[in-house]
Amino acid sequence: MKILKPLILFLLINFGALALGSWLMNNGPMTDWYTSLNQAPWTPPGWVFGVAWTIIMVCFSIYLAYLFLKSDSTKLRLAFTLQVFLNVIWNYVFFNQHQVALGLVVISALTVVIFTFFFSNKKEIKNISYLLLPYMVWLLIATSLNAYILLNN
Repeated sequence: MKILKPLILFLLINFGALALGSWLMNNGPMTDWYTSLNQAPWTPPGWVFGVAWTIIMVCFSIYLAYLFLKSDSTKLRLAFTLQVFLNVIWNYVFFNQHQVALGLVVISALTVVIFTFFFSNKKEIKNISYLLLPYMVWLLIATSLNAYILLNN
């Protein structure tokens, strides 16, 4: 069970980052500012976000545990740190500061980082890489939602 220790570590880091991001958004989705925005017709109901992020972070943590066991490097640690930072800061930029354009830049950068994780490490951990698909799909949706708000408000 060599995988257990890194899995627990990544679960703690990833869910901790989600908690910090949630705290930084200052009631984001429930504020008058957000509810008054012209949102995309494909915006999912609020409860979907919690379910999606839970699934994403469990899958991502499993992915990271396998990846770091196979190939731990400074480059990989920096990419993971960048991912955590971008994931957390988007909540603050978008919901707390109402900086929709900057939010789109941040979430686009996060999307690039996650897609880079997938394509750069697919050969290293093969089928385990597919655990990133929920994160990748969700980021494409979230990026489109952010872009829609930017272009339609």
